[in-house]
Amino acid sequence: MRSVLRREKKYLIDTFTYLNNAHNFSKILISDEHNKEDGYLVRSLYFDSIDDQDFFTKMNGVEKRKKIRLRVYDPKDSFAYLEIKEKNGEYQSKKSLKITKEDSLSLIHKDYRVLMKYDDDFANLCYGILTSENYVPKTVVQYNRKAFIAKENAIRLTFDSNVLASETNFNIFDENLLLYPVFPKENVIFEVKYNGFLISYIKNLIDNIDRTELSVSKYCLAREISLGFVF
Repeated sequence: MRSVLRREKKYLIDTFTYLNNAHNFSKILISDEHNKEDGYLVRSLYFDSIDDQDFFTKMNGVEKRKKIRLRVYDPKDSFAYLEIKEKNGEYQSKKSLKITKEDSLSLIHKDYRVLMKYDDDFANLCYGILTSENYVPKTVVQYNRKAFIAKENAIRLTFDSNVLASETNFNIFDENLLLYPVFPKENVIFEVKYNGFLISYIKNLIDNIDRTELSVSKYCLAREISLGFVF
């Protein structure tokens, strides 16, 4: 089990701003080792309770909340990462566990018993939440991410583009998964993730970006479409 504690800020920018700043960042920051020309693929299946408690706690601005997801970076992978993200005030924590494709498919089909074979407290925690709180798969969210790193304070700056979703097929290993756009293609989500405080040169880089702060997660953006909510 891997655990990370950090602060996160999300902003909405346009494609031109993304391309211009990604070019500038590449001269100053470390490019994520997985970056290609368009970054790298991220595909996640989000679980939520039958009554959508995680969706509503986020949309209602509850300070202490969580998300549970199953994530792959390539549908051809033979494994996935089971993750819980928790927010408490300004801080976010993320715990993750690498599990096999076979076990991932069991979770997709709501057979959570496979988690019991992992000798891991986090697997037990996930099993308890998924079963006792009646969690089921809700939506797949996919996007292209380009990431940059500053070693100071474990800072990560990411650009997420071409955000797509599906609520009909939850198989994140399906190479032909049909997805619909979550919002206009020219929109890009810029995220700042850091521990402690932002050092001055990173803060200056961010302050020079024309951006709008975004409080809604990609999961909630996808769910808003199918649920018909306007917030």
